[in-house]
Amino acid sequence: MDLQEKLMRAGLVLAFVLACAVVGWPRDAQAARLKEIASVQGVRSNQLVGYGLVVGLDGTGDQTTQAPFTTQSLQAMLQQMGITVPAGTNMQLRNVAAVMVTASLPPFAQPGQQIDIVVSSIGNAKSLRGGTLIATPLRGADGQVYALAQGNLLVGGAGASAGGSKVQINHLSAGRIPEGATVERSVPTPLAQGDSLQLDLSSDDFGTAREVARVINAKFGPGTAQALNGRAVRVRVGGTPDDRVNFLADIENLNVDKAAPAARVVINARTGSIVMNQAVQLGPCAVAHGNLSVTINSTPVISQPAPFSKGETVVTEKTDIKVEQTPGSLINLPAGTKLTDVVKALNTLGATPADLMAILQAMKTAGALQAELEII
Repeated sequence: MDLQEKLMRAGLVLAFVLACAVVGWPRDAQAARLKEIASVQGVRSNQLVGYGLVVGLDGTGDQTTQAPFTTQSLQAMLQQMGITVPAGTNMQLRNVAAVMVTASLPPFAQPGQQIDIVVSSIGNAKSLRGGTLIATPLRGADGQVYALAQGNLLVGGAGASAGGSKVQINHLSAGRIPEGATVERSVPTPLAQGDSLQLDLSSDDFGTAREVARVINAKFGPGTAQALNGRAVRVRVGGTPDDRVNFLADIENLNVDKAAPAARVVINARTGSIVMNQAVQLGPCAVAHGNLSVTINSTPVISQPAPFSKGETVVTEKTDIKVEQTPGSLINLPAGTKLTDVVKALNTLGATPADLMAILQAMKTAGALQAELEII
């Protein structure tokens, strides 16, 4: 290969690299599948709940003196089985516990399918470990029975007590039964009704709703999808169930470019957690933060009367109150347009999460924090 041919090949490679730099490769970092950001209206799970009894406990069940409903439930169940308990019988039920059973009925669940259930004690049972749930009907919001639950509990914990001492690992008053309920009735869905379906977005954003409609129309033709508001998109579909299933199978894997989220700071006042997204910006401001502590010490003082004075011993308290205020220096925080800059600026304050809650609220009031504050 001569020098001229080498130079020609090097020029072609350089031109290709420059073209890629100018045009740019397609980026899909901000894209998400439609199934991950939207759901079909009406296609959802339904909550079920029921009341039942767990038997077979090793002396860790409800105490009937403090949970009389357990005895009443057991007597009612025995009467249904043809067993009558004599009146006035003092039933000491150490191996029985009253429980609430909850489950989530998934969409399109058909009779005969199995679903998981959660069993939780509502009395004063010490542990449900090793118990068996007796047949319990699970009802929906309309009062109809949609599933029947029964099975052996799986409790992820252990415990032991003796002589007033107790050791417990994890939670013992609740457990699960995998596939512990059988579906008895299906819930109708509006999937086959009308000539259109509605897609509900997981977040309220007009840009994302517009992008969803644009992607669907680009794939299946103009007029197929229409954005109704920032959360709902109406889609025209075929008339037969097979057409609808095929259409949904095609659109749920479409890539949609999500719009940038609104700047938001979420504060959990109970745990002291503070979470902010990448859109949070900080304007230039000056912050001074100090702590005010009040300490009250109380010391008992005994006043003893002299001998033979017929006086009484009196106990009084000597109280010492101390107020201390920690000085806070004024710190200048520069503007931060990126999340890393905001974090660095807040770290310079050296404040605890509890202090940051007050500081962020004050910054929001002063207009220096360009984000929405949400307290949960």
